Amino acid sequence: MAPQFQGLNSPFDCILFDLDDTLYPAETGISHATKRNIDEFLATKCDISAERASSLRVELFRKYGSSLAGLIKLGYDVHPDEYHSYVHGRLPYDQIASDPHLVQLLSSIPQPKILFTNSDRKHVTKALARLGIQETCFDQIICFETMNPHLFEETKEIISTSSEVVLKPSPKAAEIAVDLAGFNPERMLFLDDSERNMAMGKAVGLKTALVGKRLKTKDSDYALENIHSLTKEVPEIWNMNRKVEKEIEPMRSDLDAIRSPTPVEV
Repeated sequence: MAPQFQGLNSPFDCILFDLDDTLYPAETGISHATKRNIDEFLATKCDISAERASSLRVELFRKYGSSLAGLIKLGYDVHPDEYHSYVHGRLPYDQIASDPHLVQLLSSIPQPKILFTNSDRKHVTKALARLGIQETCFDQIICFETMNPHLFEETKEIISTSSEVVLKPSPKAAEIAVDLAGFNPERMLFLDDSERNMAMGKAVGLKTALVGKRLKTKDSDYALENIHSLTKEVPEIWNMNRKVEKEIEPMRSDLDAIRSPTPVEV
């Protein structure tokens, strides 16, 4: 039987958080810079023009889920470390601002928290550091290396074209996250900025919250304009009834202090 979080009358036993464009806003430009770096990597690796590289990135993303997965499937000699070193190693991390309100928000969540991202571990470390978030804030970090240990086997000098690259929104990625979390997926809340990832979460039974949008989609149970809207839109995490205003009122000042004033390719 899956464990259930004790001592809290909440519908959620565990919270899954995406990283990029979820814990920090898309307006930072990291996603745009990532796409630019992918284009440059493809242009060099495939010996094609910048214009062709940009269209190829879109094609690979649509067909294989990521440029890296597409390159491997097409038989290019590329290792994940080489790819991530170029694509993430040149990102303008200084554009990610420290967010003490987010730190407070995460610290206030009583359930186990898991970071669930397609990014590699080095990127996770750098992005969290910029936000001012300690990695130990999360009970687990599920990242590229977690989902793809087979791609890092020491005996592999060249990755086979048959090797699977597991990433969101693959159902297998969601299954890995649920298995590692160890909770009933119906009692887990998954926050992500991608509508495709919302559909993935729903397919395995997760409750879903779409970040960066004001309106819900058919696959999202909640919609958050930004991560700081979490206390307002999903008060159930803290066992607060959104319909009974007087029950929320005693914590109003604390929640206001937490709030802020105002799909990433890998």
